Amino acid sequence: MLSVVIPVYNEAASLGELHAELADVAREQQYDLDLVFVDDGSTDGSWQEIERLAAGDPGVQGIRFRRNFGKAAALSAGFRAARGEIVFTLDADLQDDPHEMPRFLEQMNTGLEVVSGWKQVRHDPWHKVGPSRVFNWLVGQLTGVRLHDHNCGFKCYRREIFDEVRLYGELHRFVPVLASARGWRVGEIAVNHRPRKFGSSKYGVRRFIKGFLDLLTVYLLTGYSQRPQHLLGSVGLVSFLAGGLGVLCLTAWWFVSRFVPDLTPLHLHERAIFYYSMAAMLLGAQFVTVGFLAEMLTAYHTDKTASYSIKQWVGRR
Repeated sequence: MLSVVIPVYNEAASLGELHAELADVAREQQYDLDLVFVDDGSTDGSWQEIERLAAGDPGVQGIRFRRNFGKAAALSAGFRAARGEIVFTLDADLQDDPHEMPRFLEQMNTGLEVVSGWKQVRHDPWHKVGPSRVFNWLVGQLTGVRLHDHNCGFKCYRREIFDEVRLYGELHRFVPVLASARGWRVGEIAVNHRPRKFGSSKYGVRRFIKGFLDLLTVYLLTGYSQRPQHLLGSVGLVSFLAGGLGVLCLTAWWFVSRFVPDLTPLHLHERAIFYYSMAAMLLGAQFVTVGFLAEMLTAYHTDKTASYSIKQWVGRR
């Protein structure tokens, strides 16, 4: 069985056509598809359309959130409900082509455990494409997972990955990075990206700001999640030692200027470098302290509470 998790936010116009395309692929390839539509607080009748699809197709599940919780929460709920050994994710706006699914499975059969789509030819405006390429380059440099299109919603995973990778906030685009950090094998394929037929993009400039902040979070999670003091403490020690060295040099200069007759006496409060050095020492001490607190949270954190609330559920479970 293959599961397809589809987050939905105000996509009522496209759901029927998307379901028909997925059904065509299932017939052509003789797939047993488990379709999981997750309504992330839509206000346009998307849930009524999902209910209609579930009533006519026993392979459809529908999950409805009480409000909009974000794409990561929608995917997380869908992954929990998914029953297949292989899980696909794709967007509901018809820009992802379901007929690409066999090519994903071909790559999975080569030994990969995560296959990410690459919209090599994109039908998006330039103000989305340009920043996205910069973002993908940054992700590759910081994490070592060099994919052309981390933001592509069309991906394929082995189901077991989600027993180890937990999604929250807006980390959905970083699942391949989080999986790679745990040793899962990641690859990509170029996919057909179609022009938008219905609605408009849900993402704006704020997406890239949030994406960069999430990248810093992922960098910490993948490299230092079990040893945060190694990062924070290192920064703190460098800052503290630099500040301490500055204070030590100024103190020595102060003494020398008092005992050598030909030198002008040094007044520390008149030197900006003195205040910079003190600030560096204080900042370093704070980083080390925060590092200790992070270590304690890492040791005792056991919160498994879901980041969403389900209002309704239709279809098989």
